[in-house]
Amino acid sequence: MKKLVYLLPLAALTIVSIVPFYVIVMMATHSTPEIFSEQVYWPGDYFLENMKTIFRNNFQLYYLNSIIVSTASTLLSVYISALTGYALAKYNFRLKKAIFYFILATMMIPGQIGLIGYVVEMRALRLTNTLAPLILVWCANAFGVFFMMQYILETVPGEIIESARIDGCGEFSIFNRIALPFMKPALATLAMLIFLWSWNNYLLPLILTANKALYTVPLGIQALQNYYVTDFGARGAGLAFAVLPVLLIFIIGSKSFIKGLTAGAVKG
Repeated sequence: MKKLVYLLPLAALTIVSIVPFYVIVMMATHSTPEIFSEQVYWPGDYFLENMKTIFRNNFQLYYLNSIIVSTASTLLSVYISALTGYALAKYNFRLKKAIFYFILATMMIPGQIGLIGYVVEMRALRLTNTLAPLILVWCANAFGVFFMMQYILETVPGEIIESARIDGCGEFSIFNRIALPFMKPALATLAMLIFLWSWNNYLLPLILTANKALYTVPLGIQALQNYYVTDFGARGAGLAFAVLPVLLIFIIGSKSFIKGLTAGAVKG
């Protein structure tokens, strides 16, 4: 009986979470008129036509752009966040607290406001209409730095770092060979979050990429319309494929994700 008290709310929450994805998949098998005639809850026979539509609109190119941007953003953001968090957690230097509070302050600024200065900066560097701004924006990630710093404070032993220094190991070698292995759960958690945020980013590509050849998946799905009609069936097919990479990543790394969120929460 006690198990039912926990299982029933979980089952209800699972159903509520799955239904929108199910509807998107069903939309991919119907034409737009069929969707508006409320036939979306059962599979249709329009899937191949919807697939032809999205491929005619270069959806495969948008998909490749998103993979490049999200992968590069994740690798750069995770490594730089870990490096910065390690420096703040394990080194004592002047203005350390000021830098930490500045990082916290930037987390309080709405992203839409910070976006204005970033766009001006990218235009000054002549990087607009390239994929570079969509990647570089994640290199200075205040949340990533804060998250990694808190994790490192709780899980990376200072004694091991001191022993490595006594043995003559350089600082970068200590970080890469000794500290990073302790951070694996946190690195996996942050990597999944950054990949998800980058993959779903719509506003920044919309502002900085006027060239359709540089569109990412969110813009590619938005482009499946003209002045007169929106192809909701094709959009459903695009959304179904857009969800797959994120879904696979969370299935593969769910244990590391949960461990990374909870490992630094309680002192051992």
